[in-house]
Amino acid sequence: MIPPLPAAQPPVFRTTVHGTVFGERAAHVGAVEQGDTLLLIPDPPMEEDPAVWVHLAGGDPLGHLPPEVNRWLAPWLLRGGSATATAVKVRGPEAPSWKRLLIEVHCAGA
Repeated sequence: MIPPLPAAQPPVFRTTVHGTVFGERAAHVGAVEQGDTLLLIPDPPMEEDPAVWVHLAGGDPLGHLPPEVNRWLAPWLLRGGSATATAVKVRGPEAPSWKRLLIEVHCAGA
């Protein structure tokens, strides 16, 4: 059974993806197209402040969600929640790193 979302948290929302310029992530972001389905994977439960990581469908990492989203979404996912993400807007290296990828998140069961 999917746990209920925390109070006042939206079942569908848009957010930027942070950390897109480290390692090979910038190249992977460059391969993303509007409408692509992306994976949301939380850090392991032993992490003190778990983040939610955004990956290509093939598994390559793109970056992580902002702290204000991680605070509630990571624990919810670790309790059995499920969410999908879709690329809404993809910008190139001319944009600040935290504005290069905008996604829409749909939380299951909400």
